[in-house]
Amino acid sequence: MHAIKALIAAASLITAGVSATNASAFTPWQYNHPRRVEVNERLENQNFRIQEARMHGALTPFQAFRLHQADRNIRAQERWFAYRNGGHITKGEQHFLNREENRVSHHI
Repeated sequence: MHAIKALIAAASLITAGVSATNASAFTPWQYNHPRRVEVNERLENQNFRIQEARMHGALTPFQAFRLHQADRNIRAQERWFAYRNGGHITKGEQHFLNREENRVSHHI
């Protein structure tokens, strides 16, 4: 009988934890805004391209490091813009980030 009560109590705690997690899952910061998704998908694509170029000898380790560093800076800018704007980036900020990504892309 004691084991059943303990099991019920554990199930209640798990259910409460899941409910709290689901409630916070839709905060503006965590919501994937389309402009943020586009910028971050480009960054992921560039990361892959840098790794491929490095593996095939088209980039030196130092060049790859610098390009990854530039991409990290762009991602930090994107997060800062989203933080200031309640979880999304403006069209102007998206254009700015795209120009920055284009500069990195030309060096890959």
